[in-house]
Amino acid sequence: MGMAEPEYRKDEKINGVIYNMSPAPGFQHGIVNGNLYTIIKQGLKSNIYLVSIENLDFKYHPDQNDDYLCPDIMIICDRKHLKGGAYSGIPRFIAETLSPSTAKRDRAEKKDIYEQAGVEEYWIVSPEGHLEIYYLRDGRYILEESYILQDDKEEAYYNAETEISLRAFPHITMTLQEIFEGV
Repeated sequence: MGMAEPEYRKDEKINGVIYNMSPAPGFQHGIVNGNLYTIIKQGLKSNIYLVSIENLDFKYHPDQNDDYLCPDIMIICDRKHLKGGAYSGIPRFIAETLSPSTAKRDRAEKKDIYEQAGVEEYWIVSPEGHLEIYYLRDGRYILEESYILQDDKEEAYYNAETEISLRAFPHITMTLQEIFEGV
């Protein structure tokens, strides 16, 4: 018997129910997350902030139970709420990249959870070139921007060079093309 490949295992716990996140999402999902992570990491320029990529659990109401999500991209600024592989403060920014198995949850339960937790900016990214940006206003998410990448310069709605910045970190800017580079 040869050594088995290490199994991809990632899960989330919502209302006490564990959701298995395997099989691993497609490679496009990883490319988009990598692009976002790299741009944000380079832009943060400060050790106060930490950006995580698919590797930190967010315990969104630690005073009530041990439910957690594992956001694709998360920016946190108060390390005192970090413990082991989990964070229990309020992230400043979260992005979820859709995959066929998580799309509904990212748009429904997770969006509600992040809204209730007070995450001020939430991006839903689809590897197909869609980006939705939600801002928290009076405790509710408002869809602030919605883009579909059009990278053909001949087209009327060409927008690949549209600059987008993070609300909490306005100096961090990126174009639609940079987000979907390599997909």
